[in-house]
Amino acid sequence: MPFPLFTRYGVELEYMIVRRADLAVAPWSDRVLIDAAGAPVSDIERGDITWSNELTAHVIELKTTDPVATLDGASESFAREVRELNRRLAAHDCRLLPTAMHPLMRPDEARLWTHDNTEIYAAFDRIFDCRGHGWSNLQSVHLNLPFANDAEFARLHAAIRLVLPLLPALAASSPVVEGRLTGHPDNRLAHYRVNSAKLPALCGRVIPEPVYSQADYQRTIFAPILEQLAPHDPERILLAEFSNSRGAIARFDRGSIEIRLLDVQECPAADLAIVRTIVALLKELVAETHLPLATQQAMPVEPLARLFNRCVEQADAAVIDDPVVLRACGCDETALTAHEVWCRIIARLNPLHDASPAEQMAQQAYVKEGALARRITAALPSEPTPALLRDLYARLADHLEANTPFRAS
Repeated sequence: MPFPLFTRYGVELEYMIVRRADLAVAPWSDRVLIDAAGAPVSDIERGDITWSNELTAHVIELKTTDPVATLDGASESFAREVRELNRRLAAHDCRLLPTAMHPLMRPDEARLWTHDNTEIYAAFDRIFDCRGHGWSNLQSVHLNLPFANDAEFARLHAAIRLVLPLLPALAASSPVVEGRLTGHPDNRLAHYRVNSAKLPALCGRVIPEPVYSQADYQRTIFAPILEQLAPHDPERILLAEFSNSRGAIARFDRGSIEIRLLDVQECPAADLAIVRTIVALLKELVAETHLPLATQQAMPVEPLARLFNRCVEQADAAVIDDPVVLRACGCDETALTAHEVWCRIIARLNPLHDASPAEQMAQQAYVKEGALARRITAALPSEPTPALLRDLYARLADHLEANTPFRAS
């Protein structure tokens, strides 16, 4: 039976596996899964958290085993499993690395998962060449939110579309690519938005089209995806539901929308602080507190896509000047920085009033110092050496192990 709005939550966190000594990419997720299960299985259920493989062999995912009724305790559960994974990886002289992109990885270092579901991964690799950063060097957080019927889907999808452009300003954590500070705080999304450009129907403008029923979604989004895939996938291995690469994807088979635009942070406490903040804002939007549903649903893709690209390239410094988005966030001004917008949301909604101290500390770090990408950048010279990057990211890996937020100062 499908769950009604905001009665369940599914959270997924992805981490890269690296060698402890030099942080070099280590394609050993199958070794960890074999150690734990005796075989290279795709999933290992460990109570409330499940370990899973991903497209590449150097990434492992932690996810809530089942949708949870509350986010209370989720940070601690993920942190427990991070410590267990690190304990097992230590036998291979490896550890987990946080943030959304490895700062020194080259695309030719990528290795695809070679066990079950390989036909799906091979199909994507054949079409898109998954060695690129947009496929092999991007670690994210996925937030899954339920809907019980078309009416709830319509309300939730409308609210999510308005929030998506602002997410890089809250969660950007990928300012370094191949040893260079690129000037973009969210390089993961800079790569993500073009990784399937060969077949543009798969990703669109990242911001989903204004569709508010399953039938309309099938016609407007899924059908064009299948049409563009057909010449490249004659065996029809790839399904529209799994090939849809927008920033939020509808999963009608399980009655949920999955938000995919969050860079993974330095520790689960920081990720859950962000998740709680987004949920609080979405609840307010669904309740039509500041903006009626009709106005939310009428918002076209183009202005949202422009704001999204601005936030990818400037994160919390981006200027938010769209009147509908500002009203959706409870702001009356004609323009604010994205950091000001999120700080006002945080102050008004107090989304972490009953969260763990670590989550509250992580939110305070954002309020005082900005997104993690800004804190990483502040801790580095303009042209960092590989040695400086390894030192900083080893410290970030320590924060992951301890489940504590990173401060630049």
